[in-house]
Amino acid sequence: MPESAWSLHPQLAKDTIDIGDLPLSRVLVIKDANYPWLLLVPRREGAVEIIDLDEVAQAQLMTEITRTSRALKEITKCDKLNVAALGNMVPQLHVHIIARRTSDVAWPRPVWGAAPPVPHDAQEVQQFISAIRRKIWLG
Repeated sequence: MPESAWSLHPQLAKDTIDIGDLPLSRVLVIKDANYPWLLLVPRREGAVEIIDLDEVAQAQLMTEITRTSRALKEITKCDKLNVAALGNMVPQLHVHIIARRTSDVAWPRPVWGAAPPVPHDAQEVQQFISAIRRKIWLG
């Protein structure tokens, strides 16, 4: 399906900052300074599950998850990465990549609902976005 038919779900647009596009996925930062938290959203209209992508796109998504995960781990020096495609609240296919620390507010539990979102410091989030963009080859 042509990418022109694709649009970002309104809830994801509200909850994130756009970093840029990899070959398949839009890369976003969740607006919550409690955790370094990225989303990959494949730009494929109607995709809800990973199995909704053809095999080539599935392989590309895995490549992008790997590239983004390595960058996030290197930049944050986190203790653990959480990678998940849940979609219980927002049906559009999206993959969470969250850098976790044993000292974070939710550890060792999942991050969802553990603490209210904390706004990012504007300068810090821009430095983080620049570092991610460099590491995942967005410029």
